[in-house]
Formats: sequence, C-alpha cells, structure tokens
Amino acid sequence: MAAKVKDIGIDVIPPAGVCEDVNCPFHGTLPVRGQVIEGTVVSIKMDKTAVVERKYLKYQKKYERYEKRTSKYSVHAPACFELKAGDHVKVMECRPLSKTVSFVVIEKR
Repeated sequence: MAAKVKDIGIDVIPPAGVCEDVNCPFHGTLPVRGQVIEGTVVSIKMDKTAVVERKYLKYQKKYERYEKRTSKYSVHAPACFELKAGDHVKVMECRPLSKTVSFVVIEKR
C-alpha cells in the first residue's frame, strides 16, 4: 500500500519513503512558500537538520568580472528523504522552525 503524499503545489518528485514528521511538507502539516534554492548537502550531523551549501556568481561592476561565492543554509531534513553528504537537493522556504532553520528539503535529485 502506497503512503498518502500531500500535494505541496510545487512541481517536484515526492519522496519514496514514509515518515511521521509533523514538519514534513509531504507527510505532515508544514506549509512552504517563498524562495526555492538548489544546493549540495555538506553535513547531516544534527538531528533532523542538514547543512546545504549553495554556490553562485556575483557580478563586480568595478572590475567587470564575476566572483565566486558560497552560502550555507541550515535546513530541516525529513526522514523520508534519507539524505547523505554529497546529495543534490532542492530546498524551499517555510516558517521558522528554530533560530537558524527556515528552509525544508522538498526534493532529492
């Protein structure tokens, strides 16, 4: 029997696993809104939280060049995604879940 997966309103592939997490957008009641960011998981040492790194380019007008930049986000990682370091993920903004966590994983690529 397949688990009931809620439609979150975004065109993403839902997770194959099942979880009992209240803060899962697919199996719980957490609404998502706002920014969608893609990045790579660099750490999963915290409980139900992962660190995702995003690499991007910023244009410097004075030198007419681009500079490489990175930023790290603490994101909520529901158990149904079974994340490991090195996974490429898509995260989306949600309400603040803790002091540093305001994003949740919505797709594992």
